[in-house]
Amino acid sequence: MEEIVKKWDEILSYLKNEYAITDVSYDSWIKPLELFQIEDNKLYLTYSGDQNTMTLSYVTRKYATPLKVTIAEITGIQFDEILVISQDNANQIKKEKNVNINIEEAPTYNEKKIGNTTINPKFTFDNFVVGRNNRFAQTAALAVAESPGEFYNPLYIYGGPGLGKTHLMQAIGNYIENQNPNTHILYVTSEEFTNEVIENMRANSNATAMQRFRDKYRTVDVLMVDDIQFIIGKEATQEEFFHTFNALHAMGKQIVISSDKPPKDMETLDDRFKSRFDMGLMADIGYPDYETRMAILNKKVEDKKFNLDESIRKYIAENIQSNIREIEGALNKLIAFSRLEKIDITMEIAERELQNFISPNISREITPQLIIEVVAEHFNLTVDQMASKNRSNNVARPRQIAMYLCNTMTDSSLQAIGLLLGGRDHSTIIHGANKIGEEIEKDENTKSLVETIKKKINPN
Repeated sequence: MEEIVKKWDEILSYLKNEYAITDVSYDSWIKPLELFQIEDNKLYLTYSGDQNTMTLSYVTRKYATPLKVTIAEITGIQFDEILVISQDNANQIKKEKNVNINIEEAPTYNEKKIGNTTINPKFTFDNFVVGRNNRFAQTAALAVAESPGEFYNPLYIYGGPGLGKTHLMQAIGNYIENQNPNTHILYVTSEEFTNEVIENMRANSNATAMQRFRDKYRTVDVLMVDDIQFIIGKEATQEEFFHTFNALHAMGKQIVISSDKPPKDMETLDDRFKSRFDMGLMADIGYPDYETRMAILNKKVEDKKFNLDESIRKYIAENIQSNIREIEGALNKLIAFSRLEKIDITMEIAERELQNFISPNISREITPQLIIEVVAEHFNLTVDQMASKNRSNNVARPRQIAMYLCNTMTDSSLQAIGLLLGGRDHSTIIHGANKIGEEIEKDENTKSLVETIKKKINPN
């Protein structure tokens, strides 16, 4: 045991490099491991991170064999088995045998980031703020990212709007892409999936249209479908998704799904879907506690390079408890006010400008700022991109949808809407809004897309 303790740092360093373990995996699974005892030629380790059966089981299955091989190569000592036990079990053994071994933490390493065309590279595990409300979901998502199709398939992430489901899903995609750029990853929202089903039904005279659709979805390595609740009641869409799910699952391909509620709470969801979702792992994301809200706010203030007094941060974190999106919305409103008025934010200004976010007696106001943020998030864009001069279709079309929704859902002037969208004049806003309005009248896909975004803006 003394030899292993002495070379523990070397063992972990070799393990990380030899098996190409990334920083986030190392910090989540390897770094919390502590040497405990040897008994019957078995090495027992404890895990000092979040204690739950899923974690202990996953770490043992994923890393026990690589650890056993590494220890044998570094020290020449061969164990029959390596086991990871809970801290409670270890404490009980300590009482009986007075076992206590401490080791120093191992160093961290840097990793290379690689983008992906179907997911937003800004959503990673590294910038996902973990708290008690989302730790289980983050742990499950990371396990799936490390071993897609092996352990938790499908992974079903559920929780209210603005709590980080999309962030976790896309973090999975970015992580997998980073490890294996050849992996075929497809991230779609449920309305995008629905719209493609509708388009291919229209083209039923072309026998190859539906086949192309099925080839697109049934030949991927990882399929991620966001907001699955929106396919409920759409029979043709449900049927296609059912067969797509079966085909991918049978081939061992990873499926990740998000929703605003667990399957059992979807009264009109077909039982065959519920049974398939139950085959994998359910991971919920709850409302963030104060510490998590404060950590999220601090990170966003840092990312936006905005000077905001800590007392104001505490005021926001203490009073906005619903979701992350509202916290970011409050911060964005203060940033916009500060830049437009060219003044620093005081507590008096914060209390006045955030009353619609914070006051419990005032209903949530639908503002152009809120609409732009929701549209940007829906299309995996930033608010800065929405306000930029970028005229590519993947930015211009969401911008026009925001123009339409701002014009129809608020009483704000065209000048005010244009100012939030990069200083565009009123004629540009009218043109964009009218274009989307005309498309809604003629095209069911656009109508369905806009209705979905409106539900996100105003869920009530």
